[in-house]
Amino acid sequence: MRPDAGPRLYLAASFAARLAEEGMSVGLVLLAVERTGSAAQGAFALTAWTAPHVLAAPLTGGVAARARRPRPLYAGALAGFAVAIAGVALLMGRAPAPAAFAVALAGGAFGPVVSGGLSSLVAVLVPEGGARDRAYALDAAGYNAASVAGPAIVGLVTAVASAGAAALAMAAAAGAAALLAAALPLRQAPPSPSAPTLRADLAAGLAAVWRDRELRGITAATCLAHVGIGGLTGTAVLLAISLGHAGGGGVLMTASAVGALGGSLAVARWLPSVPARTMAVASLAAHGTALTAAAFAPSYPVCVALFAVAGAADGPLLAATLRVRADHAPPRLRTQVFTLGAGLKITASAAGAALTGAAASLRPSLLLLAIAALQFAAVPVYGLARSGRRRAGGTRGPAGPSPSGREPDQRVTPSGS
Repeated sequence: MRPDAGPRLYLAASFAARLAEEGMSVGLVLLAVERTGSAAQGAFALTAWTAPHVLAAPLTGGVAARARRPRPLYAGALAGFAVAIAGVALLMGRAPAPAAFAVALAGGAFGPVVSGGLSSLVAVLVPEGGARDRAYALDAAGYNAASVAGPAIVGLVTAVASAGAAALAMAAAAGAAALLAAALPLRQAPPSPSAPTLRADLAAGLAAVWRDRELRGITAATCLAHVGIGGLTGTAVLLAISLGHAGGGGVLMTASAVGALGGSLAVARWLPSVPARTMAVASLAAHGTALTAAAFAPSYPVCVALFAVAGAADGPLLAATLRVRADHAPPRLRTQVFTLGAGLKITASAAGAALTGAAASLRPSLLLLAIAALQFAAVPVYGLARSGRRRAGGTRGPAGPSPSGREPDQRVTPSGS
């Protein structure tokens, strides 16, 4: 197999899986409306779909990290994800609602593999250094591309055929991801007779995020930022209405997603080795600045353009986050760190959406300014969270850039390629 075949297979598998996940965030609601005439059942199903991301993240990461044969584990999890999507597509509106919710809950339990677990494989498939940095920028671009393409495909298939057909298309995408994952060049891990218990591994994963100042900093900063980002969709809808475009909220969010894709691709092409810490801080500050400008946009077209700029500023944050997790997580706990980080961000986003709903009576521009303020606030939070003591037994040198310009991160060694 060619040296670059593994990363290419990974990018294809991860994009297909995330396409399905992003598509279902819209597909569940459309399916409920089509078959029941109400979006309420879709909202409940979406809650069942997202809740396990947080609850199952530590366990998923622990099990994946302990697996001696990671390839069938990831392929099997993605296959289960596909089956759950197909099950929801068949049951929603046709069977008692609790049955559809139960299947959605089961499907959501595979979510941490899609949202965080897959990204942990990049450090296994790509050697350390600039190649890995670029790979994580491309991984972030894949996330952003899926967030654009998934809902678009679901909307198109629903318009041409039905919401049920759109959901089955997402199941097919997840199934394709499972087949691609089964071909990934992942080595079988050697047996470890002194391996700690699963409970000890779970505790160690949480401790790793807390004790390492870079992991602690990026986790605190991104969670605070995502409290704002979680409310951005609802705010965009209200903002578009206030600017005289009642149906324009989706366009604003699409512009943001396209901008994020462009920002991620730009990092992969031109700035793959900029220190992750620098990239994260610059991204947060630029995102807040663009959202602040959008709050004062004099017209809807200007607002669309500023949302695209905001997305472009936000896109590099994900690449930086993935790099920090890969560089600073102990190799044995890397998967747990990825799944925990993703689960915490999803929790923060859900909280932000709820807060926006509670404050929906405020002027949309004020809501957007509040979201921008959270992006700015995440910058000092990053610094404060990093200011604590370093992990005991760490091997890093003094804080700050190394002579080569790279961060003094503790690189992990690929376990197979």
